[in-house]
Amino acid sequence: MTEPSKVVHVRNVGHEISENDLLQLFQPFGVITKLVMLRAKNQALLQMQDVPSAVNALQFYANIQPSIRGRNVYVQFSSHQELTTMDQSQGRGDEPNRILLVTVHHMLYPITVDVLFQVFSPHGTVEKIVTFQKSAGFQALIQFQSRQSAVNARSTLQGRNIYDGCCQLDIQFSNLDELQVNYNNDRSRDFTNPNLPTEQKGRPSQPGYGDAGNMYAAQGSGGRAVGFPQMANAAAIAAAFGGGLPPGITGTNERCTVLVSNLNSDRIDEDKLFNLFSIYGNIVRIKLLRNKPDHALIQMGDGFQAELAVHFLKGAVLFEKQLEVNFSRHPNITQGAETHEYISSNLNRFNRNAAKNYRYCCSPTKIIHLSTLPQDITEEEIVSLVEEHGTIVNSKVFEMNGKKQALVQFENEEQATEALVCKHASTLSGSVIRISFSQLQNI
Repeated sequence: MTEPSKVVHVRNVGHEISENDLLQLFQPFGVITKLVMLRAKNQALLQMQDVPSAVNALQFYANIQPSIRGRNVYVQFSSHQELTTMDQSQGRGDEPNRILLVTVHHMLYPITVDVLFQVFSPHGTVEKIVTFQKSAGFQALIQFQSRQSAVNARSTLQGRNIYDGCCQLDIQFSNLDELQVNYNNDRSRDFTNPNLPTEQKGRPSQPGYGDAGNMYAAQGSGGRAVGFPQMANAAAIAAAFGGGLPPGITGTNERCTVLVSNLNSDRIDEDKLFNLFSIYGNIVRIKLLRNKPDHALIQMGDGFQAELAVHFLKGAVLFEKQLEVNFSRHPNITQGAETHEYISSNLNRFNRNAAKNYRYCCSPTKIIHLSTLPQDITEEEIVSLVEEHGTIVNSKVFEMNGKKQALVQFENEEQATEALVCKHASTLSGSVIRISFSQLQNI
């Protein structure tokens, strides 16, 4: 066994695990002085203030399996006795090249080719950009005209955030000599050849980068590839989760209808249920059960979307009631006078930007994200809109890509859920507001 060190090596650090998650795991044992995320290897190096703190942590976790967001992580002493800045450049090496490999951490907002071009082009002529989703998270290859431009961009932008507090850039030199770009679209662009066609929907921009083909494949526990042909949005799922699935999601469910019980029958209606469940997939129709007023059936777009809803909403609290969310024995809901139809609703979120919406699926949080807001909206107007639903701890209005957005932090998840359910799709100064849960820890 490696001799005790104040540096701890953590393995199986999935892309869904944040720096803050790791800090919470080790902070009870002492002060943490450094943390290096090795995203490309699904690993991390964490330095405690002294060796006894690290020893206490590893002795504790020798008896209790540490787990973060449902994923087991494995800890041991590192062969390093001290972390240096050089440890952050593990993986690709530091030999300069005109092509950069860029990993975006804490990606709370979508990153497109146009966004990357705006960030990198001030440092030299950008020839080509290819983006893709890997286990390390969202990544991009950016080819400059000259090696010196790439060196300048890396030295200036390494560790910087694209947006305030998120979308942090981790930049390494690639070992590729030339990028191949087949299509010009939001995910790939050859700026030297503007006449390339746009990509056919669902096909990857470059072979080998999250190519799902016509069937989404993930590794089963036995190590063989398991196909999920029932997934209508296979390519979007692959792009969102980087070849894996969120912890606790099997991807094999084929049942599209969900049964929700223990609803507050005095305050719930079909539109409020739509607002909540549409976070996890498109809604076909909803039926409140007349003989059981605290029960409802919700038919989702496919089995994968239904599984996301069951997984993330089980035990959620709405209108002072803890919801029970399970798969229904009914394969679908028969259309009738008591059903509300949503299959053609333009409020269904997954008809466009499906990969982005899958990526942001999570259990209810204390912070809601508001978008498609009027350009002249003020923070006071945002607070006034949602303050009836609970105690507001913090709020923020900001602009991204020229569009106004907002974050509102409530005292607890129940208050945030009520605000989302009641105010999503409401109209403010002629704009239909979109509300989602934010995965930020604080504003």
